[in-house]
Amino acid sequence: MVAVTGAQPVPDVVGPGLDVLFCGINPSLRSAEVGHHFARPGNRFWPALHLAGLTPRRLAPDEDAELLRYGLGVTNLVARPTRTAAELGREELRAGGEVLAALVAQYRPRVLAVLGVTAWRWAFERPKAVLGLQPERIGGVDTWVAPNPSGLNAHHQLADLARLYGELRPAGA
Repeated sequence: MVAVTGAQPVPDVVGPGLDVLFCGINPSLRSAEVGHHFARPGNRFWPALHLAGLTPRRLAPDEDAELLRYGLGVTNLVARPTRTAAELGREELRAGGEVLAALVAQYRPRVLAVLGVTAWRWAFERPKAVLGLQPERIGGVDTWVAPNPSGLNAHHQLADLARLYGELRPAGA
């Protein structure tokens, strides 16, 4: 089941029983244009999922609904598309955090993975947060902060993303 909420340019891919719900910061202009997550060329989300062993092959952005077959989902903190996430304000991210918490509480994935530490810090007012498992649970579920897969994020290479994303699936899932 794919739930489409509101008038979002890129619909949420969510459903019951997910192992991991990935949460991007916001859609790129390209993603909004095509209506699929992580569609900008150079984004490393799709190859990282495959290299992490979370999908049996590298999916294309227009196959984002296929994530549900593998116990995965994807949403965004903010629905408004921008050229870069730096265009978002703190209030917009905080409001998105509230919407995210409600979505997570509704669908109850085993793990929430927010992709971007700065967005996490601003959305949930955690200025000193670091990557990894967070002390607080959002929507009642374990919450991790993982690196943003954007090609603009030079701090983490594809192999780093794959290793970290692979750690998100709960044991036994």
